[in-house]
Amino acid sequence: MKDNDNKRFWQRFAKLYTPFMRRSGGKLYDEICGHIRPHLTRRMNVLELACGTGQLSFHLARRVHLWEATDFSEAMITEARKQGGPLPLRFSVQDATNLPYADESFDAVVISNALHIMPHPEKALLEIRRVLKPDGILFAPTFIHSEGTGFRLRVRFMELIGFHAFHKWDEKGFVRYLEDHGFVVIQHQIMGSRLTPLCYLEAKRS
Repeated sequence: MKDNDNKRFWQRFAKLYTPFMRRSGGKLYDEICGHIRPHLTRRMNVLELACGTGQLSFHLARRVHLWEATDFSEAMITEARKQGGPLPLRFSVQDATNLPYADESFDAVVISNALHIMPHPEKALLEIRRVLKPDGILFAPTFIHSEGTGFRLRVRFMELIGFHAFHKWDEKGFVRYLEDHGFVVIQHQIMGSRLTPLCYLEAKRS
């Protein structure tokens, strides 16, 4: 039976995730960091949702006052904590659709490559709006849908090993989805390759 939120997939994959991402996604994640980093200051409190094993967290946390890195997979957080470090970085298991933080707690929220694999991303966006300060910024780089045989074969392979994308937006569709759920998109651009196209997106509360 298909996992209704991909959690079993991430629990099984957690131990392999860090080395896998270093081999296959390192350059892309470095590029994402390069776009986010100039926006960060020492006074900022930042919430990261779906942090995985810290692909962005460890690179960016040293730039801010507090980096609260969260994921719904206990196994992912366990692997992230093993890497430890003297940074203003805290890892915890949290549900992005039901966050424990007070209203307007964070100067920025980062959710990288997760909205498309959530059954109900609108619930996460509602929570993000709630915990963001009025002038806060959302960073939401997200893999998008593409055309071509290579891309379709990649998607099919991922589905066979237990991974499921609930939303297959193209660039315009992803931007429109954010705008329809309470955000003003201030920047977006395509990164990655034909096999792994990504829409890097920055937005603020509307």
